[in-house]
Amino acid sequence: MIDNYVKGVDDMYILLGLVTFILLVAAIVLFRTLRLKLTAAKTAKIELDYSELAREYGRRLARMIQKETISARGNEDRTKFYEFHKELEELFPKVHTYCEKREFKGNLLYCWKGKGTHEPILLMSHQDVVEATGEWKKGPFSGEIDEKGRVWGRGTVDTKGSLFCIFSAVEELLWEGYEPECDVYIASSCTEEISGEGAPLIAKYLKDQRVHLALLLDEGGMIVEEPVGGVYGLYGMVGVVEKGYGDVKFVAKSTGGHASAPKKNTPLVRLGKFMAHVDKKSPFKAKMTPTVREMFTRMAPNMNFGMKLVFANLWLFEGLLLKLLPIISPAAAAMTRTTIAFTTAKGAEGLNVLPQEAYVTANMRFIHHQSNKESIKIIRKIAEKFDIATEELYNDEPCPIVDYRSSAFHLIEEVAAEIYPGVGICPYTMTGGTDAKFYKEICENTIRFAPIYIDAQQYSSIHGINENIYQGALPKAVDFYKNVIKKS
Repeated sequence: MIDNYVKGVDDMYILLGLVTFILLVAAIVLFRTLRLKLTAAKTAKIELDYSELAREYGRRLARMIQKETISARGNEDRTKFYEFHKELEELFPKVHTYCEKREFKGNLLYCWKGKGTHEPILLMSHQDVVEATGEWKKGPFSGEIDEKGRVWGRGTVDTKGSLFCIFSAVEELLWEGYEPECDVYIASSCTEEISGEGAPLIAKYLKDQRVHLALLLDEGGMIVEEPVGGVYGLYGMVGVVEKGYGDVKFVAKSTGGHASAPKKNTPLVRLGKFMAHVDKKSPFKAKMTPTVREMFTRMAPNMNFGMKLVFANLWLFEGLLLKLLPIISPAAAAMTRTTIAFTTAKGAEGLNVLPQEAYVTANMRFIHHQSNKESIKIIRKIAEKFDIATEELYNDEPCPIVDYRSSAFHLIEEVAAEIYPGVGICPYTMTGGTDAKFYKEICENTIRFAPIYIDAQQYSSIHGINENIYQGALPKAVDFYKNVIKKS
């Protein structure tokens, strides 16, 4: 009887301790959530410029858009790019008078000599664009400016808009008689969209000249509202990480045969099972990297309450979050792991023929903590279970990570705060690729950020239809590049 009583008391204390522990954890979670106060980014607004200067910028950018500069693999004719260069000469006469210009098969490099001994900087944005198929509201190469002050056309966002702002910044500083402390380079490839030879040629030239850059500023994130679902406010997304890139081919073989008497597990069926297996659950390890953690830390105060509770308490919810992130935000999930996307497929030539060989290709983007070799080994092992061979078509390693605590990143933060008061500045992992990856041997600080405000429709138009940009967003971006030059 006494033993039962003692046991009952012990159980009561255990239960009481468990309840106390749960209440303590709940209190800590709630405290950490409630202490996050809204930041200025929550209510920050971009005031578009409606001045004559903005309208002039719009007209000048429109001239660049009207020069069609679609790049295509296998096309070595650079005529259209040389015509575009003539337009640049007319638009920016001071740059072409005072800056040393070099041309590499249609790719451009300018050098504005500085008066000091500081290490040089490089501002870059590509001149080529992707094709413009589909039904557009305005002609894709019309450069039309509508009643809302939007310049329409392929390349307005990606990336003639930022290229225009870079050239304008240097042009105007030259008119002012300003002399930079360091050499300022402008680079613009005509092969970025096809991962071509342009940027590698420029980077090799600079390397051969023993140029080491203090800062490289390329395309990347922009100034956007609600960058992740459930995060409210205006943010400048500064890319400090670029994942590796790979194209892979998966091949399934058999003896073929007539479609009237199909065998089991034909090549296309095996490929289908393989793709469904990989699509159902990613085989790659998700990890909350320092960059992604910092991004969410800066965004957390302006999240909805549920998300704020989770992100304010990653010490407790990190494992669960990594599992749920693909549902919450596929874009954010892609920042935490290697991704694979199946892109093309081929089977038999005839509609009534079982293929002797079929294949699918996939595009892979490799994360730093599970880079190219390991990620391909993982996917190859899965493919083998379906009797599928794996061929590596192309891959390059992830770029070095720029520390968000570095002086280069702080420079971008400082200038952004001056030009865009209240806007939250967040480091993030780029899931796409840029020309900046080719410069890693001559620059540790390759930052990917185009300092232009775009709305949700404009963001979705990148590589899509109806690409356009506000002419009233251009003056602040020009000022941004000016300040970067002056502070370098």
